[in-house]
Amino acid sequence: MHRAKLRAQGLRPFQIWLPDTRSPEFVAEARRQSLLVANSPYAADDQAFVDAISEIKF
Repeated sequence: MHRAKLRAQGLRPFQIWLPDTRSPEFVAEARRQSLLVANSPYAADDQAFVDAISEIKF
């Protein structure tokens, strides 16, 4: 019933595959990449960029 209502509104189901964030491999890779970014000589510039674009109102 729920799907039929959504279809009646012109919507359709869409499925995507995502990494399993619960897996130890994902956690290890996320940590590895986070440490690389945090220890980058460009970390301050990167954070300034993130802060600047975070203030943009859409």
